[in-house]
Amino acid sequence: MTLPLRLLAGLCALALATPNARAADDYPQRQIRIIVPFPAGAGPDNVARLIGQHLQDAFGQTVLIENRAGALGSIGALEVARSAPDGYTLVMGTNTTHASNVASLKNLPYDPVKDFAPIIRTTTTAMVLLVKPSFPAKDLPQFLAYTKSHPNLTAGFGSGASQISVAQLQSRGGVSLVAASYRGVPQAMTDVMAGVIDLTFGDFSVAIPQMQGGTLRGIGVTSPKRNELLPDLPALAEAMPDFEATIWYGLLAPANTPAPIVDKIYAECAKFLAMPATREKLANVGVIVSPLPPAEFGAFIRSEIVRWTAAIKDAGIEPQ
Repeated sequence: MTLPLRLLAGLCALALATPNARAADDYPQRQIRIIVPFPAGAGPDNVARLIGQHLQDAFGQTVLIENRAGALGSIGALEVARSAPDGYTLVMGTNTTHASNVASLKNLPYDPVKDFAPIIRTTTTAMVLLVKPSFPAKDLPQFLAYTKSHPNLTAGFGSGASQISVAQLQSRGGVSLVAASYRGVPQAMTDVMAGVIDLTFGDFSVAIPQMQGGTLRGIGVTSPKRNELLPDLPALAEAMPDFEATIWYGLLAPANTPAPIVDKIYAECAKFLAMPATREKLANVGVIVSPLPPAEFGAFIRSEIVRWTAAIKDAGIEPQ
């Protein structure tokens, strides 16, 4: 007996879909790893640990956070790109690993679009221009005047956003700086506190506690306008038009991870991010809940590659 083509097509589709659906039903059956491509204590690390704890509670399986810092996050991102597409190895990606690195690194060893399956954009934030409390300039106008009269101050960076912020400070602020590369933002901040370097740009999540503790002082923020988390600090764009470095974090899996598994992880993350208590916890570590689902997150990443590539070119940053 010959089956109608429509029925045959439906049976074939069911046969193909069943293994993936079953994989999602069974997932997870063992430990999940979330690779953070930056040091412990950095902004992405703080977000990953909160989300990881929720996934562990929801799924009943251990969620291990592993820090794989170095090369502007490309070391950790590459590890995930090369991992099995089974949902057990994820990455907390950022605008550095999945956008600006395309233009910042000469030989990026992965494709931010083709090698990953976006799950959810989790949060957005900005950075703070940081100096020691004893730095002679006390506000943004004084800072620009001081740096112009004291050329070759040392500025540390440990991410794509902090690198382009240093470059914009030079190009838009008309100051001369010596840029120093670090494995991550926290290390650059430590050297500012120790007096090894003069200034850096820190994610809100790591900058705010130091500012509150009096170990660092904020001069301005990199968001286009004053930020709700630090309303008393001016936007650097107030003195340097078009200065901007808005940053984001998001969870991704290796390419070809079954869509039902991606959707299952997304659903739990979205549920967690929608909780009022979560929004408060994330605000306390300097980030704003800004979720995007998988397809929209993927389109956002593609647009961010274009935006950051143009920004890096405009800032005159040479690929490393």
